[in-house]
Amino acid sequence: MELTTLWFLIVGAFLIGYFVLDGFDFGVGMSLPFLGRDDTDRRVIINTIGPVWDLNETWLIVAGAALFAAFPEWYATMFSGFYLALLVILLALILRGVSFEYRHQGKGERWTRWFDRFIFWGSVVPPLLWGVAFANLAQGLPIVPMENGGWLYEGTLLTLLNPYGLLGGVTMLLITFTHGLVFVSLKTMGEMRERARALAARVGVAAIIAGAAFLVWTVVQHLGSPTLWVIVLCSAVAAVALIGAWAANLRGREGWAFTGNATAIAFALLAIFMAMFPNLMHSSIDPAYSMSITGAASSQKTLELMTWVAAFTMPLVLAYQAWTYWVFRKRLSRDAIPAAAH
Repeated sequence: MELTTLWFLIVGAFLIGYFVLDGFDFGVGMSLPFLGRDDTDRRVIINTIGPVWDLNETWLIVAGAALFAAFPEWYATMFSGFYLALLVILLALILRGVSFEYRHQGKGERWTRWFDRFIFWGSVVPPLLWGVAFANLAQGLPIVPMENGGWLYEGTLLTLLNPYGLLGGVTMLLITFTHGLVFVSLKTMGEMRERARALAARVGVAAIIAGAAFLVWTVVQHLGSPTLWVIVLCSAVAAVALIGAWAANLRGREGWAFTGNATAIAFALLAIFMAMFPNLMHSSIDPAYSMSITGAASSQKTLELMTWVAAFTMPLVLAYQAWTYWVFRKRLSRDAIPAAAH
């Protein structure tokens, strides 16, 4: 396998890891106004992700750094073309992270309520806009090559808000919401667990419908693609996993439901990456203007060095993250929340 293809898959793996892990963080944040009947409930919900949410977000940083180093032209074109959407995502993530730390500062109920709203909206906006962005990457964008090298995005933010892109955003929003609700039921006990499981069952139906529509639309758009069979296979696995997760949740098997949702997110994103392949960005103006993997990649020496670094560091990162989840594996309850604690 060529190093350019290998690093396309590695960047994709980093992004999949981010959406699987930070995806349930987003879902937990979205659940606050629906599951949190009082401040103690909301503190239980937040504490389910308290030890891990910032660790989960580092996957985005690693993915961005790998993207910049391995495919600088892809990084430059995508970040300049999506800069308004990415700026909104960044502000939402900052607002959300600050709210986790400041909501418990003891300034009164009004203070706490405002930061709870920030957590909610800071959890809604990123998956919605990420879904829009990745749907547009699969569909194609108005890009043209420049005379001095590189590619230029000729659209605007409104260009991204097309029906297919919006469906991708809604699908990502619903799946991460369901993912987070299942995580809450996995990490809590008693009434909170049952409420989360019941809401996950209802939201899961909407996620299945939206996901099926998005994946079918994706397959139809790429009927002539050389990777069509891979797109179909990944879409089928994602659909089966999402339905299986919903069924497992109904039976109270939160662990299997969480695994199913994670699998669905991973294979849905893999279907999008395969819809892009063998390019990084399809041009909706002229297929000849598309950004190829080799044309956007760094030098062979750079990719070789990055491969050795990744081979050494990634097992350590994965081991540390697995250990963290193992340490904080126990369920939470209202009784475990002291009156003056976050």
